[in-house]
Amino acid sequence: MRLKGKTALVTAAGQGIGRASVLAMAAEGAQVLATDINGQLLESYAGVPNVTTARLDVMDKAAIVDLVARIAPLSVLFNCAGVVHNGSILQATDDEWNFAFNLNVRAQYWMIQAALPKMLAAGGGSIINMSSVCSSLKGLPNRFAYGTSKAAVVGLTKSVAADFVAQGIRCNAIAPGTVDTPSLSDRINSYEDPVEARKNFIARQPMGRLAQAHEIAPIVVYLASDESVFATGQLFSVDGGMTI
Repeated sequence: MRLKGKTALVTAAGQGIGRASVLAMAAEGAQVLATDINGQLLESYAGVPNVTTARLDVMDKAAIVDLVARIAPLSVLFNCAGVVHNGSILQATDDEWNFAFNLNVRAQYWMIQAALPKMLAAGGGSIINMSSVCSSLKGLPNRFAYGTSKAAVVGLTKSVAADFVAQGIRCNAIAPGTVDTPSLSDRINSYEDPVEARKNFIARQPMGRLAQAHEIAPIVVYLASDESVFATGQLFSVDGGMTI
């Protein structure tokens, strides 16, 4: 039980990487609060040991502050919520840009700001932020707003790590490649030719396949655990070779 005695909060936990990470951390003994804006998705956790749920809109600062205030203690925060926009800088709109930064970056800032006092009071904690291989690591076509916002997550992560490195706080980010999640399926199905679109997504993965959500969860467990106690301010790439 690598996470026995730890408490964790996960955003966007209703499906995909968030859900896989909740189940993995709970299986390792953590008490996990799974949150999502879609309350119906959280119903799938009924009867799962070590997991409680709460609806949370991470773009509502007051809701974040209220929820975190009711959690004691808090050992791990996994900021998993995010959105992917399609298009280059010439196609991006101000609304898309604002939404990308509000959900992918500002929500993490608000979550961390609310969680840090509890972690500091407890003598430490682990913050895990969702970035992407499409960030400061690598530019991908038609991912202007997304890649820029995910690069900002890297900067946010390093800044928090630097400010609190001597106070028991670790802050790291993960950079997945293309993961076969319901979110990806929705994007693929929005293309004129979904079959061709899926082939194109697979083609950019050197391993010749998409990742599965449960293949990303182990790095979340590692960063949540004391095994990673000397790691902070780092971007952990789990991208199937995209950045070789």
